[in-house]
Amino acid sequence: MPSNTVVHGSMPRTRLIYLTSEPLSETIVDYYLHLLPGVPAAHARARLTLLSCFDGSNRPLTEKILERPRLMARLAEALGDPARADIAAYTVSGLERTLAVRLGAPLYGCDPDLQVLGTKSGGRRLMREAGVDIPDGIEDLADAAAVAEGLAALKARNPGLRRAVVKLNEGFSGEGNATFRFDGAPQGPSLAPWIRDRLPDLAFEARGMTWETFSGKISQMGAIVEAFIEGAEKRSPSAQFLVEPWANWSSSRPTTSCWAVPEARSIWAVTSRPTKAIARRSRPKAKRSAAPWRGTACSAASGWISFRRARTASGVARPSRSTCARVAPPTRS
Repeated sequence: MPSNTVVHGSMPRTRLIYLTSEPLSETIVDYYLHLLPGVPAAHARARLTLLSCFDGSNRPLTEKILERPRLMARLAEALGDPARADIAAYTVSGLERTLAVRLGAPLYGCDPDLQVLGTKSGGRRLMREAGVDIPDGIEDLADAAAVAEGLAALKARNPGLRRAVVKLNEGFSGEGNATFRFDGAPQGPSLAPWIRDRLPDLAFEARGMTWETFSGKISQMGAIVEAFIEGAEKRSPSAQFLVEPWANWSSSRPTTSCWAVPEARSIWAVTSRPTKAIARRSRPKAKRSAAPWRGTACSAASGWISFRRARTASGVARPSRSTCARVAPPTRS
C-alpha cells in the first residue's frame, strides 16, 4: 500500500477508500498503518475503507470495478458527497475517466487525451512550440526502418555527428534509451542500409535488453532519434511545475534541478545541485514549456485505486500541499 495514499496526521478528517482486485491481508494493512508517524494505527484503520473485486484475473482493476454494479453502489455510498472527494489511480486511462464520470468525483491525474504530451515525441513537439532549445532529432518513428531512416537523416544534416540516441516514446529513467555510433559510416544512398544492418549493435541502457525486444517496443510505442551531445561534462537543467486547475499555475515556483553527465557509456548519471545561473536561465524556458498544461493535471500509474474524502473543520474540502492537480470529471465517458 503506497504510503502517500494513506491518511496522515495533518489531515485528521480525511477518509480513504482503497480498492484492490483481491482482498488485502489485515496483517499487511496493519503493518503499513504502523509506519505512519504520529498516528495510532487504530485511528488510521478507522478512517480506511477496503473494497475488493474478488477477482484475480489479469485485467485492469478499473474494468473489474465498472462491471460490478453492487460494488459501484457500495463505493458511491462510502464516497458520500463526490464533490468533496478525489480519485487517485496509479495509471489514468479512459477506464479511470469513465469511473470518475459515473461517480461524479474529480480525478487526480492526467486526461488520457493529453498523455501524448508526456511521451518523448510529444515532449519534443511541446518544447519546440514553446521555443525551447532541444537537440537535433526526429520524432514519431513507428518502426525500426523509420529509426534507420531517421538516423540517416541526422547524419546527413550533420556529417560530423559521431553518435545518436534512440529513445522509446514511453521509456523512463533512461531505461528506454540506446546509443548508436556512426564510426565508419558511408555517405550517400548506402548510409540508410548500413545503419539498418548495425541497429542490432545498439548500446542499450537497460541491462539484459536485446534488439529483438527493443525493436518490438519501437513498433509498440514508437520512438525518437536525437543527436548525442558530445562533451566531457554536460549540464541539462530540469524543472518541475505544480499545475493546479483552480489556481494560476504561473504563481507556482518551479523546482529546478540539474543533471551532470560525465563522459561515459551511460547516457544518464546522478543528479547534482544546479548552479544559480543555470537555474535562473532555465526557469523562463521551463515556464513556457509548462504553459500548455494550464487547466490540466499531471499524470498520477495499476493495481490500486483510492478515494480520499478530505474535510476541514469548516466542512469544506481542501487539497493537501502534496496534491499535484485535481480535475473536474470530463463530460464524456
